[in-house]
Amino acid sequence: MSELKPGDKAPDFTLPADGGRQVSLRELQGKSVVLYFYPKDDTPGCTTQAIGFSEAIRDFDAAGAVVIGVSKDTVAKHDKFRDKHELKVILGSDESGEVIEAYGAWVEKNMYGRTYMGIERCTYLIGPDGVIRQVWRKVRVKGHVDAVLEAVKAA
Repeated sequence: MSELKPGDKAPDFTLPADGGRQVSLRELQGKSVVLYFYPKDDTPGCTTQAIGFSEAIRDFDAAGAVVIGVSKDTVAKHDKFRDKHELKVILGSDESGEVIEAYGAWVEKNMYGRTYMGIERCTYLIGPDGVIRQVWRKVRVKGHVDAVLEAVKAA
């Protein structure tokens, strides 16, 4: 599968999300979408990232953007994660990994000499027309939310 890049049509998806709702890219047409993939609820980096996006949610709203975090965690885990940290972003559950794979976020990882498959922390900015505007791969959490917000405002 070729890697998605700016100018590509974003793969459509519908996922169950926290709070018993569903989130669908098609239904968000006309808005910018910040779609970020992260490894696991309630781990240090993922928590910092989710809190960062949540703290800036008013700015994203004002810029006309919806923020969606996606992992393989269940909706029940997402609900606990959201409540524990008062998160304001939508948390999509992709237990099958279909959407994660469609966006190229399921990658070979290496830790302590062990190779395994896992979710790469990456973010996609999708324009109101469903076209990818910007891609951040191998995201470092520090400063990332600000960089994404700047790109949303510039789009």
